[in-house]
Amino acid sequence: MEEKNKKEDIEKFDMEAVEKTFTSYKKGQMFDGVVVIKREDGCVFNIGGKNDAFLPKEEVDNYQNLKIGDRFKVIIINSKNEDGMIVVSKSLADNQILATQNANKLKLGSKFSFVVTRADNNGLYSKMGEYEIFIPINEISEKTRDVRRCVGKQYEAMATEIDKENKKIIASIKLLENKIRENVETLFWNSIFINKIVKGKVKKILDYGAIVEVNGVDCFVHISNLSYDRVSSPSSVLKEGEEYTFKVIEVDRENKRVSLSYKALLESPRLLAIKELHVGAIYKGVVIKILKFGAIIKLENGATGLLHIKNATDSNNKRIYEIVKLDQKVEVEVLDKDEEEERVSFKLISVL
Repeated sequence: MEEKNKKEDIEKFDMEAVEKTFTSYKKGQMFDGVVVIKREDGCVFNIGGKNDAFLPKEEVDNYQNLKIGDRFKVIIINSKNEDGMIVVSKSLADNQILATQNANKLKLGSKFSFVVTRADNNGLYSKMGEYEIFIPINEISEKTRDVRRCVGKQYEAMATEIDKENKKIIASIKLLENKIRENVETLFWNSIFINKIVKGKVKKILDYGAIVEVNGVDCFVHISNLSYDRVSSPSSVLKEGEEYTFKVIEVDRENKRVSLSYKALLESPRLLAIKELHVGAIYKGVVIKILKFGAIIKLENGATGLLHIKNATDSNNKRIYEIVKLDQKVEVEVLDKDEEEERVSFKLISVL
C-alpha cells in the first residue's frame, strides 16, 4: 500500500513538473528552437513546451540546405495553422536580432531611422529589435501638427538617452533637424558668391518680391529683378513651389542675406535689338541725348548707341549740338558692336 501511494506521489510530481515546462505562446514572441522534421512546404520546429511550430519554406534562405537538428531563433506570427501548429518566422527573428545589434551599437548623438508604431499626446513610439524608442512631444519636428498622422511613417532622429539595461532609447527629431540645418547653412555660406548661378524653389510670393530657398537657405529676389518689362506682381513671373534658375547679385554674410536676379539670366531687350544689327548697315534713328563728345542715337528697332563727334563730322572745330539736335531724325551706319558689353558705335550718314 505504501509503495502504491509512493508511486502515485511520484507520478503526480512528474506531471506538475511537466506542466511547469509548458510555455504560453503569444504573437511576436521570440523562441530558440530546433528543426525536427523537414517537409516540402516547410519544417516542423520544436520551440519547447507541448506544441511544435511550423516554419514555412519561404521563411528560410536556401531551404534545400536546411538540416534536421539545425538551431536558430524564430518569432511567432500566428497562434495555429490548419494542422494545429504554431506558425513561426525566421526572417522576422533575424531582422529583430539585427535591429537589436544595431541598437546596441548606438551612441549618444547617433542618427538612426525608425517607423512610428504608436503616437499620443506624450510623443511618438517605436521599436528597434528589443529596444523601445520614445520621441518626447517637444522633440518632434516643428512641422508636425498632428502626431496621429505620424503612425506608419519613417523618420530620422538623434539618440539623446540610451538605457541598455532596460532596452530603452529616447531620441529627438528636432535636434537632428537643427544639426542638419546648421551643416547645410555652413556649406551654403562657404560656397556662395556674386554671379554664381543657382537653382532655387519659390517658398513665398510677396508684394515686392519672393522668398527663394537655395540649398536649404532662404534668399530674396526683388520684383525689379524679375523682368526687363514692368511687373505688376511677382506672381506673374514666378509660382510658389516651382524651381527656377537665378543669378546671385548680392551677398551679405554679416546679416545672412543673399539677393538674386531672375532677369539677369534673360536676354535684355537692348541686347536682342543689338543682335539684329549688322556692322556696315545703315539704319534710321533719332537723337535721344546730347553729350559733350557725341550723341546717343536710338534706332527704330530699339537699339541704342553712341555717335561720337569724330564720326559725325570731319571738322575739328564743330560741337555735336551744331551737327545734330535733340529729337532729330538721322541715318547712321553701324561701325562696331559689342554684344557682351551691349555697346554700339555709329557713323552719321545724314540728317533727315
